[in-house]
Amino acid sequence: MLIQNVKNNLSENIELLRQLTNDEFTQKNPELSNATIGEHMRHIIELFGCLLENYDCGVINYDDRKRDLILQTDKNEAINRIEKYLHEIDKTNKTLSLAHNCFSPVELLPTNYFRELVYNLEHSIHHQALIKVALHRLPHIRISNSFGVAPSTLEYRRQCAQ
Repeated sequence: MLIQNVKNNLSENIELLRQLTNDEFTQKNPELSNATIGEHMRHIIELFGCLLENYDCGVINYDDRKRDLILQTDKNEAINRIEKYLHEIDKTNKTLSLAHNCFSPVELLPTNYFRELVYNLEHSIHHQALIKVALHRLPHIRISNSFGVAPSTLEYRRQCAQ
């Protein structure tokens, strides 16, 4: 179920990107502190990339990512990378280490692939919610009702509707 939810989320991002022009993708949005949809999408893509590209070695470090600017300036490159990750996401759970250096020298914390998938899913949803704010300026863009909404919120709404 987790893998399918992640795939659905990545597919929502592709569906959005296919509707945007490259100008809309790279347009600065005052609602996003002058960030672009592309910058937010790059951030989502790069964190998934950190997880997938370091799965085999077993050490994930989200702080040490490439920050590939082409992913925020060319929507087709962003789509291609997400499609690549869609094909790579279905991996078995295994123990990993999360490296971070937020408040100290690098520290390794125990984690696992599925836990990091949950983190990436929640992270993507968070950035989708921000992107959704910018989409109010683009009424021709159609997104799903679940875009930028946490699964727990969707479930709560479903229960309230019954």
